[in-house]
Amino acid sequence: MKKLENVIANTIEAVERGKADLFRLETDVRDEYDRCLRQLLDIKIRIDRVIGEVDRLEDESRKLRNQLMVVNRDFNRYSKEAIKETYDAAHEKMMELMQKRETEKILRLQRDHLAQNLRTLENAKKRSEDLISSISMALKLLTHDLTGYFNQLGEVQHTNNVGLSIIKAQEEERRRVARDIHDGPAQSFANIVMRAEFCLKLMDVNPDQVRDELQDLMWLVRGSLEDVRKIIFDLRPMSLDDLGLLAAVKRYTEQYMEDYQIHVELNVMGREQRVDNSLEIALFRIIQESLTNARKHSGAPEVVITIEYHKDRINLMVRDNGRGFDMAKVREEKQGVSFGLTGMGERVHLLKGKFDIRSAPGKGTQVLASIPIEGENGAEA
Repeated sequence: MKKLENVIANTIEAVERGKADLFRLETDVRDEYDRCLRQLLDIKIRIDRVIGEVDRLEDESRKLRNQLMVVNRDFNRYSKEAIKETYDAAHEKMMELMQKRETEKILRLQRDHLAQNLRTLENAKKRSEDLISSISMALKLLTHDLTGYFNQLGEVQHTNNVGLSIIKAQEEERRRVARDIHDGPAQSFANIVMRAEFCLKLMDVNPDQVRDELQDLMWLVRGSLEDVRKIIFDLRPMSLDDLGLLAAVKRYTEQYMEDYQIHVELNVMGREQRVDNSLEIALFRIIQESLTNARKHSGAPEVVITIEYHKDRINLMVRDNGRGFDMAKVREEKQGVSFGLTGMGERVHLLKGKFDIRSAPGKGTQVLASIPIEGENGAEA
């Protein structure tokens, strides 16, 4: 948080410098806008003056051309000097008219260019004013009650860490499922394909033996189907949705004792009630992960599961009598008790519950969770 305070302080300083620079830039833009506006007004006045002169010269030029036509019709009546003077006057007036028209053209181009610059400067002035307003608001937000924002940021960071832990736990679970499928059903299905191909070939050679091979193949398929059902149950037990938490836990623990010869005692206190699905899933996953850890790490011969139903919350305790571990050492090494249990703990926190793991070398391990029942989630089972 101290580093964050320094970052924010440096940010405020940089934004204030940027705001000062922007003020100077906005002032320069406004001055340039005023200068262009004055130039544009001056050029418009000059254009009006030149247009008046062009109109006058066109009138005078027209009169001289008419006079020149008279001279041409009655050429013999005028002297050479008079004719030359008339031609020179008409030519001079035409040249002056052309010059004024060129001046008018140049002034119009300058006017259009200044008008374009003025529009550009007006847009820049508006953008700079809007940006100054936005920076002022940002500075107000940055300097207003930083303690409150730091607290909010800490909550956001915790939420992000929770989400990241859950994502990591999900990825770990996916890897486990993929490994189970690869080592179990995938291998069995490959063997089934080979045995089926062997039966096809055997039909041409020894049809009597095909019956025995098909019988073995049938048992192999049944075993693979059982493995698939077990994986599906581990992923999402259907009884959890249909019958509730206790039914799913009973079925899981029965299969667990049969598979691993570890005794599991299930104690239920209070009256069972159906609650929100996310709460039941969280409790079931904690039990599932705790039993997995007892089998893999603790060497416990017995596990006790206690579920307490209260009016406003459900308490869970999973205790084994295995070898236990040094909690302080594990936390110091940042290895965590169990990656899956860590994810479950984060899920409990998201449900506004409490989660704790207690253990010591030679004293087994206890996993504790207490999750509130919110709203009308509780319903009699």
